[in-house]
Amino acid sequence: MTDRLLLRAGHIVSMDPDIGDLPEGDVLIEDGQIAAVQREISADAEILDMTGRILIPGFVDTHRHTWEASIRGVAPNATLDDYFVDILDTFAPLYTPEDVYAANLAGTLECLNAGITTLVDWSHINNTPEHPDAAIQALAETGIRAQYAYGSANTSLADYWFESKIAIPGDDVRRIRDAHFPSDDGLLTMGLATRGPGFCVNDVVTAEWALARDLGIPITVHVAMGRMAGRFGMVQQLHDLGLLGPDTTYVHCCYLSDEEWRMVADSGGTVSIAPQVETQMGHGWPPVMKAIEYGLRPSLSIDVVTTVPGDMFTQIRAAFGAERARVNAASWQADVPVPDTMLTARQMLEAATLSGAHVAGLEHRTGSLTPGKRADVVAIDATALNVAPVHDAVTAVTLSADVSNVETVIVDGVVHKRDGRLTADVARARRLVEESRDRLLAAKEAKSAA
Repeated sequence: MTDRLLLRAGHIVSMDPDIGDLPEGDVLIEDGQIAAVQREISADAEILDMTGRILIPGFVDTHRHTWEASIRGVAPNATLDDYFVDILDTFAPLYTPEDVYAANLAGTLECLNAGITTLVDWSHINNTPEHPDAAIQALAETGIRAQYAYGSANTSLADYWFESKIAIPGDDVRRIRDAHFPSDDGLLTMGLATRGPGFCVNDVVTAEWALARDLGIPITVHVAMGRMAGRFGMVQQLHDLGLLGPDTTYVHCCYLSDEEWRMVADSGGTVSIAPQVETQMGHGWPPVMKAIEYGLRPSLSIDVVTTVPGDMFTQIRAAFGAERARVNAASWQADVPVPDTMLTARQMLEAATLSGAHVAGLEHRTGSLTPGKRADVVAIDATALNVAPVHDAVTAVTLSADVSNVETVIVDGVVHKRDGRLTADVARARRLVEESRDRLLAAKEAKSAA
């Protein structure tokens, strides 16, 4: 029997250029796939009334250290340098597999609650072989679409982040690939979260890139966050090692040189930008427009909830505001007119949806409300006082709405949030992540006292 769901009479922002926007339209979902997007559809299906709702593709977060949900808000005033000490050198070595499970469970449900239906889980917390299994178990239980990016351990800041000679354990990466990701067609897929040049010696960098390519999994790496990291010329070093390619996502990119931007673009690489973290922690200006100028399709990410909120609305506004502030300030200082080609609200929604799917390697499955793609759909309540009255649906989503307006969330045709409430056991997730918080704080105090 075919499983059908009909979303009726919503304001559709499809992000598909052939379909466009429909001020009132229907979306038919059959067996987890978008079957039709039309002005009106008649079908024998469960009907969800979307009157007064804006329908968009689910948001795509292309870089989040989900394991940090247990220590949410512990570093509100941190710079990037502070983060390395306060989080990676202090809390990370204390994490057990149970802590990773609790954080990934709560953190992923946080994503779903906020309308993030696809996640790249940048999991650099693999202190033991049991850690990745715990992270993946939590992702699978929530039903989110995710790329699990296997990262390094964090048992020693000096050993893993300063010219490290320790490579990500290839045997365990292969085990995880075989055990959890035998194909690339599932709701969960795999990537490799590597530290890259500047953090590792060249032999380690080369070995990790070779490992990912041997396994046929994408690579994600932080580059050019902060002026010092910009001086490393990390993309230039990767180019010199012959490692650039279309399978690599470069995170942050705030201080790439023009030559490095061309290298990324020419190699087919992709870009993930974390605007709130970058402006707040001192990485640099979020380079959304810079990426667009080089023909790239930038995506957005949350990065760390130790220091910033975990929703996509925040990232959209941080990037939009920061880029326009940068351009305005430069124009005023040069005493020239502000250019007409400033970043737009629609470009920001594209970065948060379709371009995010492109960067995650999943554009053929998600990112737009297109027949044939999997049904990852979010309904925003446009009748709420902070959204109504709607003059332009894209503006309403990008500049007015917030998490409280995310009323319905569907992933792969499954409803995970209905009438503003998650269908998951939220109380259990909250209890587990609070217990993890308490254990980690106690372990930190014991370590300090020793």
